[in-house]
Amino acid sequence: MEFFCYHRDRVGSLPLREELGEAHWAYMDRYEAELIARGPTFADDGETPTGSVHIVDLPDSAAARAFAFDEPNYQAGAYRDVLLRRWRNLLGRTMWEFPGGRDDGSRFLVLGFGSGEAVDLDVPYDRDELVAYGPLLSDDGDVWVGTAALVRAPDTDAARGVLTQGRYAGIEVHAWEFGGRR
Repeated sequence: MEFFCYHRDRVGSLPLREELGEAHWAYMDRYEAELIARGPTFADDGETPTGSVHIVDLPDSAAARAFAFDEPNYQAGAYRDVLLRRWRNLLGRTMWEFPGGRDDGSRFLVLGFGSGEAVDLDVPYDRDELVAYGPLLSDDGDVWVGTAALVRAPDTDAARGVLTQGRYAGIEVHAWEFGGRR
């Protein structure tokens, strides 16, 4: 089962995140084989971390909750909240297989929150700009609750355009970069 996990930083938690950097890396190293995508999000200044995205393939919801809530930064109080949802990998690849490489161009996390009739269940036309893409689902995987995408785009408006406008209760766009040890 695939899961989308987005830990959102608590304001002022950067010193704590820096202090726990190695603990976070060591924790994530344990999940290396299960990770589909990962990486930090940033404020408009492009430097201040605002969160941490992990898309992971785990056996069940209990394993996903353990992954999200046993994470060292979460345990220490660095995050204000966690979005944890079932997810479906419509691209069928990991971020490391993204044809655009790790560093070329600006990258974004796009989250569309919805209810009712599902939308954007097919991969958009320009899949080569998508690092990861798929629906956010209810805990049982039966109900569509939105869409999450990691996308290479020239700016936030272009990134937002990967989702069908007017069909979501809200769309968030965050600067994002490939994660993992450097």
